[in-house]
Parts: sequence; C-alpha cells; structure tokens
Amino acid sequence: MIHPSSGLAEGGPAAVLWDMDGTLIDSEKLWDVVLAEATQRLGGELTLEQRTALVGSNMAATSRRLLEIAGRAVTDEAADDVASWMRGRTAELFSGALPWRPGARAALEELRATGVPCALVTSTERGLTELALNTIGREFFAATVCGDEVDGKNKPHPEPYLRAARLLGVDPATCVAVEDSPVGAASAEAAGCAVLVVEADVVVDRGPGRTFRPSLVGVGAGDLARLIPSR
Repeated sequence: MIHPSSGLAEGGPAAVLWDMDGTLIDSEKLWDVVLAEATQRLGGELTLEQRTALVGSNMAATSRRLLEIAGRAVTDEAADDVASWMRGRTAELFSGALPWRPGARAALEELRATGVPCALVTSTERGLTELALNTIGREFFAATVCGDEVDGKNKPHPEPYLRAARLLGVDPATCVAVEDSPVGAASAEAAGCAVLVVEADVVVDRGPGRTFRPSLVGVGAGDLARLIPSR
C-alpha cells in the first residue's frame, strides 16, 4: 500500500515520467565503480559522502566535481577528459544486461497495457541511455529526455521534466514522476509533478508533494492515479 505525504484524490495521471538509474535499473552500483575508478585515476579517493552527493548528477557536473575531490585544476579540457573516460568505462559496464529494480518492469508493463503514456527522464547522456534501453525496452516510452539534451538545465532544474511533459503534450501537474534521488525529486517537484520516491541508498527529504515507497513491487496504474492531488 502507498502511504502519501498528504491527502491525495482520485484522478488518473496524464503520464508517468520515470527516472532511470536507481529507479528502473539497479545501475547505481555500476556508477559506483566508474566514479571510484575515475577518482583514483586522478590521484584521489572518493568517500561515501562524496559519492552520495553525486547521485542524480549529470556527466559535466560530475567530472568537474571529481577534479575538485582529487585536488586537480578544474578546467574545461580536464573536465572533458574525465567525462570522456567515464563514458567509455560506463559503456563497457552498460553493454550487457542490467539488473532491474524490484517491481519496475511489472509497473511499466501494466502502464503500457492500460494505455498510460510514459517518458524516461534521466541525467545520463543519450549514448549511455541507449545502451540501458537495450535492457529496459524502448517500447515502454513515448519520449525520452537525457542529460545532454536540456541545454545545461539538468536536475534539480525543472527543465528535464518540463521537457518530457511538452514532448508528451501534457500538463506536468497531471503527471506522476518516479524518482530515487534528492536532485531528481526536486526537479520533478519544481516542474509541478506529483512525485513518487522509491527509497534506495540516498535519503530524500519528505515533503507535501512527495510519496514514499520502499520499492515498486505491487505498484500499479491505480496506485499512481491516486497520487495526483485534487485541484
């Protein structure tokens, strides 16, 4: 059973907007490997606190932060080099089948069967997202928005979710966003979406527009419909 943070009324979502890493697929562990190795290559060590703060971040911001952590000069050229290495290493890890988060595939299948449109809204760049979609399935999404397609307005900026709603032709206020990170939840909330937070390793603050659940197991179209607040 879903336990909302505030009173929610019946009324189906116009669409469901999905985060990818840590929400649909259990890829954050692969990012753990990439980020740790990238920091070590720069001569630094990545702490758990520093890694946690990077959950949901985009490639450009992440590469610059790793340079800072390693005590290196943060230049555009250096950041591009770090990002290029991370893309290649992540592509290696994403090239095979990726593990699903519990209940995620069943939720996508039910939404597809009931005709609720879905969009993928991820901070991961298009090239890596396409590799992940080999596991997830492109057929589930009427639109995808990637981290390198929002003109630098990445999560927690609302633009990724606003763009997804525009592509689907729907009002963000009638959509449910499914997230697992603080920056992702903030992005979706700022866009005006109802937010379902699937709890993982990173603590996300409670809020009146956010509903929390330990996993997606048992979540169906009806559950998501009840997350749209009355207006």
